[in-house]
Amino acid sequence: MKNAGPWLLAAWLLTAPAAAQEDGFDSEPLIVTPEQKEAVERGLAWLAANQNPDGSWSGKIGYKLNNDYRYTGEGPHVGVTALACMAFLAGGHLPGRGEYGELVDRGLAYVLTCVDDDGFISRSDTRMYSHAFATLFLAEVYGMTHSQDVRRNLQKAVDFIVSTQNEEGGWRYVPFAPESDMSIVVCQVLALRSARNIGIRVPKSTVDRAAQYVVDSAITPSARRSGFRTNFYGDEVGAFRYQKGDGSRSSFALTAAGVTALHGVGIYSDEAIRQGLDYLRRNLDDHNYRWGRREDGHYFFWYGHYYAVQAMYTAGNSGNTNYWEPYFENVRAELLAMQNDDGSWPNRTGPGPTLGTSMAVLILEIPYRYLPIFQR
Repeated sequence: MKNAGPWLLAAWLLTAPAAAQEDGFDSEPLIVTPEQKEAVERGLAWLAANQNPDGSWSGKIGYKLNNDYRYTGEGPHVGVTALACMAFLAGGHLPGRGEYGELVDRGLAYVLTCVDDDGFISRSDTRMYSHAFATLFLAEVYGMTHSQDVRRNLQKAVDFIVSTQNEEGGWRYVPFAPESDMSIVVCQVLALRSARNIGIRVPKSTVDRAAQYVVDSAITPSARRSGFRTNFYGDEVGAFRYQKGDGSRSSFALTAAGVTALHGVGIYSDEAIRQGLDYLRRNLDDHNYRWGRREDGHYFFWYGHYYAVQAMYTAGNSGNTNYWEPYFENVRAELLAMQNDDGSWPNRTGPGPTLGTSMAVLILEIPYRYLPIFQR
């Protein structure tokens, strides 16, 4: 996969969100265990009990700094609010309907107050991560409600993503940055994909350039680096880089992001995807050990599994390899062991327990198949 090419755009623009790999998927979904269901319910109950009166959820507002998280304030956080609301949507709780419908409505109202005139969704200096998560949330809500107010704000948010794409074809932490990185690119790609799926205008050129950035970030045998290594793992083939170029690191989380981004732009069968999935399988236990319980749910842990669960679920049973079930059984056991007595999940390094709880619930809800963006 050297060049994304026009055929990729046709696939992204014309296929349904449930596009499958050529090798096919398992016909039966993985069984949702009683323990898994109870963990989801307890997580949602914790989120419901911790929503602010204005509809938001609070967290530490800041940014990644190497392996740490430097925060500049604490309070209502539009990014974690969007993720919390997504957790309810993924559990089948629609705005204004059901047990948590009013709660989702309040969360939606708060997110809409954070949409600036230029379309940037931000509050208290939150960054492009939060913008992308909020845009994805609005896209999923619009697909369920067809609210014209949501559509107007969603189109503005999408237009902002389009206008801030840089010359590399990607995005970074702040709008209009000249450099890009995979962790930000995948967020924007999924937001654009979800919006396009429900009829929002997304230029072909934006998708084309983003796709090429992701393609160029894959470490295949022909593109393998030589010399000094800065990554965590010895065997990099199949991994994706943090940024384009030979000096950039790779990791489980970045590879999960890269594979999911390729799926997001319409590539479902390719050497880079297969090698990326195999890399994730090889390094799963190491990722859990490095960033899971030992680190009280480091943001690398949550970020990695938020995208890995999507990558593995989309891959399903591909060829002679069952990617999905062994992965999910592993991560489900890990998440059940990490849940706190009050129903929350930890996130010591990062925005805090609302992030950890929202992402844990979203990961466990993938087999529920409620959210279109998480469907095959």
